[in-house]
Amino acid sequence: MIEPSRLRLLIIKRDKLGDLLLARPVIAQARAIAPDAQIHLLANDYNAWVARDHPALARTWIYPRVRSGRRVHPLAALRQIPLQWQLRRQRFDWAFVMGGDESHRAIRRAIATGARRVVAYARDVASYGPLLTDPLEPPADGHEMQRMLALLAPLAQSLGGRRPDLAPVDAAPTFALPDETREHAAHWLRARGLLPRSYVVIGLGARRSKKQPSAAQVARWSTRIRDERGLATVLMWTPGAATNAAYPGDDALAQAVLDRNLAHVHPFRGPIDPALGLIFSARTSVVPDSGLMHFAAASPGGVLGLFADPLDSAPAARWAPLGPRACYVEAPKRIADVADDDVFRMLDPLLDQAGPLASR
Repeated sequence: MIEPSRLRLLIIKRDKLGDLLLARPVIAQARAIAPDAQIHLLANDYNAWVARDHPALARTWIYPRVRSGRRVHPLAALRQIPLQWQLRRQRFDWAFVMGGDESHRAIRRAIATGARRVVAYARDVASYGPLLTDPLEPPADGHEMQRMLALLAPLAQSLGGRRPDLAPVDAAPTFALPDETREHAAHWLRARGLLPRSYVVIGLGARRSKKQPSAAQVARWSTRIRDERGLATVLMWTPGAATNAAYPGDDALAQAVLDRNLAHVHPFRGPIDPALGLIFSARTSVVPDSGLMHFAAASPGGVLGLFADPLDSAPAARWAPLGPRACYVEAPKRIADVADDDVFRMLDPLLDQAGPLASR
């Protein structure tokens, strides 16, 4: 058995922003299982920043994405070749394909690192050969974070039989805003006469339109929040057209809200970094199932996540937001069909108590 102090672990996370945010507590659990191990993260140039400040990480390796949406970047594939050799020279003891289901490309990337043991969910184990040393049957249920925690079981067993069956006590993902993000939000709010905690964020961005509120719902919710709570609304959406292949945009839906000329609705159309600053200063947020929803769950104000049609789309049972101020509504078919009172039954407790302003 290799001594824990000599262990070198590689966590591979090639998914989107919210997926890597959910993996942050898993990285902490790996540190708890092997306190003296050196933990590395392999992520892509789109999501690596989500874990840039994690105290358990010794190093983050970043590879360029070859494909984004329907676009292929041939030079990105060439730039990955020297990185692959650098990873092999690290002589990792363990490589974990950190995701709640099988990922063929990530498994092959893990095998290519030459790690002594490779842990991943896999169905057709024979297709990967003997270098996939620790294949696990993909789970049939459970939250994504619990699924990822279960991937640490072989490591725990190798160090004395401990199993990470339960999440750590502080299992909800956390995220610290960079100072520049906080300052950008403060400037944006001052320009509109808004104070921190004086508004609610309503987000529109979702890959599935069935998880989005309708323009009429946004208008009603924001007006009720103003009338009952005296709070403004910051309307947040993904720029672009709904037909965008890389990520559907919400310009048309947002415009349908803005055409109602509601003075208490302040539009924000921008990238995720300044959007996070506004979310972390909000009283709370209402956001469809997305990476932004998971960040909002980690904010002081928390989030009401919007889910729909669990039999055809990512269900809340697997992807619900996690945190002390996180909850969700799941519609049988469409969020547009959910009654306002059902939404506010979940939203009112978040509005009753404003979370503390995030400290630096």
